[in-house]
Amino acid sequence: MAQSYDQIKSQLVDAALIHVAFDGWTEATFTAAVQDIGVDPGLARAICPRGGVDLAIAYHQLGDQRMIERLGTEDLTGMRFRDKIAAGVRFRLEAVDDKEVVRRGTTLFALPAYAGDGAKLIWGTCDAIWTALGDGSEDVNWYTKRATLSAVYSATVLYWLGDESDGHQATWEFLDRRIGNVMQFEKFKADVQKNPLLKPLLAGPNLVADLLRKPGSTKDLPGRAGS
Repeated sequence: MAQSYDQIKSQLVDAALIHVAFDGWTEATFTAAVQDIGVDPGLARAICPRGGVDLAIAYHQLGDQRMIERLGTEDLTGMRFRDKIAAGVRFRLEAVDDKEVVRRGTTLFALPAYAGDGAKLIWGTCDAIWTALGDGSEDVNWYTKRATLSAVYSATVLYWLGDESDGHQATWEFLDRRIGNVMQFEKFKADVQKNPLLKPLLAGPNLVADLLRKPGSTKDLPGRAGS
């Protein structure tokens, strides 16, 4: 039976992991992965036109999927919402088997040529967390929740990469402090919405958010359907 593109890409990612620690998410890693699984090089290139970069993106998205699956099976009943968000970020980091693979990806997506890809991946992760936790916001809240969590997630990943504490306890404490900042911001917005004198200040941002959400207007927005 012929394999699907997704199946081959998954095999390429798995094969690439043992090479990433030495060569990063590079063309050398992509070539080695192609040889390791014995796939036709032309077919592999059709699946991953940018070679190692596309494999790095696929690896990140695989981690997102693992996080979503865990959020769907863990019992979060009774937890404060801020703790549920923290759990989502923690589950995402715990989906990683090798820090060096993430470190190499962070280096790759820090390059100007791929910074846009990295930003979309982070946004997609945070969008997945909010969505999995049942966020149904329709106005500017949809955008700001993901923007603030993206900042928290990025900072936490960098902290985690250098954390050598037992069980990454220092990272989880760092995360909890950052999540507190997010929730304070959400409380501020809620207070503004309730205040008839301040609420008009959100009219502009809400209009922008509505325009971004219209069909055909979100194609370049990170994390949105079709991006």
